[in-house]
Amino acid sequence: MVLHQESRLRARFADAGQAHLLEGLELLGPEQRARYFEQLAAVDLELVALQSALLSSKAEAAPAPTLEPPQTFPLARDHGLERRALEARRAGEVLLEQGRVAFLLVAGGQASRLGYDGPKGAFEIGPVSRRSLFEIHARRVAAVRARYRVRVPWYVMTSPANHEATRAFFESRRYFGLDAGDVVFFAQAMIPAMDLRGRILRSAAGELFLAPNGHGGVLLALERSGALADARRRGIEQFSYFQVDNPLARPADPLFLGLHAQEGAGMSSKVVAKRDAAEKVGVLGSSGGRLGCIEYSDLPAPLREARDAAGRLRFGAGNIGMHLLRLDFVENLTRGGLHLPWHLARKQMRVWEAGELVQREGVKFEAFVFDALGESPSSVTLEVERREEFSPVKNASGEDSPHSARADLCRLHASWVMQAGLELPPPDASGLHPVEVDPLIAEDAEQFLARRPQPLVTERGHYYVHEQH
Repeated sequence: MVLHQESRLRARFADAGQAHLLEGLELLGPEQRARYFEQLAAVDLELVALQSALLSSKAEAAPAPTLEPPQTFPLARDHGLERRALEARRAGEVLLEQGRVAFLLVAGGQASRLGYDGPKGAFEIGPVSRRSLFEIHARRVAAVRARYRVRVPWYVMTSPANHEATRAFFESRRYFGLDAGDVVFFAQAMIPAMDLRGRILRSAAGELFLAPNGHGGVLLALERSGALADARRRGIEQFSYFQVDNPLARPADPLFLGLHAQEGAGMSSKVVAKRDAAEKVGVLGSSGGRLGCIEYSDLPAPLREARDAAGRLRFGAGNIGMHLLRLDFVENLTRGGLHLPWHLARKQMRVWEAGELVQREGVKFEAFVFDALGESPSSVTLEVERREEFSPVKNASGEDSPHSARADLCRLHASWVMQAGLELPPPDASGLHPVEVDPLIAEDAEQFLARRPQPLVTERGHYYVHEQH
């Protein structure tokens, strides 16, 4: 039986032009050999053929299409827009009250760049509480459950590299007080990398060189894991998508939900104004009539610098990885496979060839979730305040680091305390008031002012906490 399976695999890979993957098997022990053949059996050779054809395409580059900035629902609103915002907030509240919203967290990364050995979500970020990214997000989910008295499903996409560690982290913290049955973990797919001729690469004699299929892979993983069907059984209509490295993310924003639902949009986005033209962040815009995200490197310098009559950057709608996706829209995008384009990333890789590890230029293939915007018949682009909703943790130091995120949390929460006329703790050496607010207490100034809570005073600073353990 085993020999028959190996023979079939050899024939399949030979027909696909990938026979080299069956060379050198004499170097493998029985267990290695069995694991390797499991990897080979899982390879989607139809997808490999599609990606190989994309790689080998010699078509001439098409002329650059006309680029236009998106139509946004802005921060500065006239009376008409304010009235629309009030109506949208109520519509969003109804969706939350009815339990029609699920939360979708992308958490496949490791925190190695931050000097921490584990999932990025397990990294401690609370400036006073020292709560992890996972726990801060969990408190936001718990806040929805408490405020609206509904069950709140939370879908957490991991990667094969951190799936078990993520589950173990949640289990060891008793799911941060959430119902374990409402926290659904599923892993992102890994797909083979190729050389420039379209040949699948190996990282060892008995190991394919596999790489994550990009954040767009969350949609296909939702479908193939059964999580999408689970959400439909629960009566979910909308997924609120956010990324684990942003401790200021607000996935339960009634305004955003209401605008999106009233528009009947398949997918919508939040954006912030770019700091300046040089900030290396993708921006939302229309190309050839299709909405999407234009990478910094793909936006010509004259457009990067262009400004409107008010002096704002024309292409300044910075993408922050906060989206809403209608469930049936995701179903259509993933029926029979993922209907998004593949992006090629050329990288130097250490690969196994002819019995040794060598350095080669290879290609990884990624799908980007924001490409789904181009498939949505309508969409909302909501501008939000950076200081209130976006402070990612990507670098070990400097901008977008743990230090900058903790400082942003302190500044935001200290501003709420000042608005409420409550006492602030003394500033630290950097001039920051060490203040942190539990999301179960408040997620914005309005909620904080309504409660005017008293702080738990600690050695590290003031913590406005729902439960003082």
